[in-house]
Amino acid sequence: VDVDEAHNVVIRNLAFANWDDDAINVQDGSTNVWIDHNSFTNGSDGAVDIKRESDFVTVSWNHVFDHGKSMLLGHSDGHTADDGHLRVTYHHNYFDGSQSRHPRVRFGETVHVYNNYYRGNSGYGVASTMDAGVLVEDNYFENVENPTHVGYADSDPGRLVARGNVFDDSGRPETAGSVAEVPYAYSPDAAQDVPAVVTAGAGPGNI
Repeated sequence: VDVDEAHNVVIRNLAFANWDDDAINVQDGSTNVWIDHNSFTNGSDGAVDIKRESDFVTVSWNHVFDHGKSMLLGHSDGHTADDGHLRVTYHHNYFDGSQSRHPRVRFGETVHVYNNYYRGNSGYGVASTMDAGVLVEDNYFENVENPTHVGYADSDPGRLVARGNVFDDSGRPETAGSVAEVPYAYSPDAAQDVPAVVTAGAGPGNI
């Protein structure tokens, strides 16, 4: 699914499997997009990629399993036009044995990652690069050796603040710098409740 130069779009209650390229690709200045209660498994590239000056996107209550590259935010290190855009919220997603990019962020601020359940992610949880500002809050990391990275691969480091998270049989998060607060009111679930809440509610058929 390509969301190109589109506004006020909802993608909800769908099961994606065995796709080529990206399952959902939000790009070219798309705004006000909500990706909610979907599942993603066994694709060849990204499950949900958001890039090329897109803005004001929410990714919520999705289930990603048996998959490698989950969610990319920001096209490339050289695409500096993304700076000042890519304001995205990720909440109540179930990253269920998926490998990496939950999300991998370039440039965006503020990127708010809260109340997600990370379980057995073999690569890493969240990566902040290219001076992105990422707030990682009240998530539950279970058996995740690398919960967060500051900088990744050839990308310059970003900024990342981690607060209120649970690290169950997991490594220590990498953090750096400060991040602008989110511009909306919200009431997060307690991190210790996230596994039960998210496994009961994430994915299609749970609306």
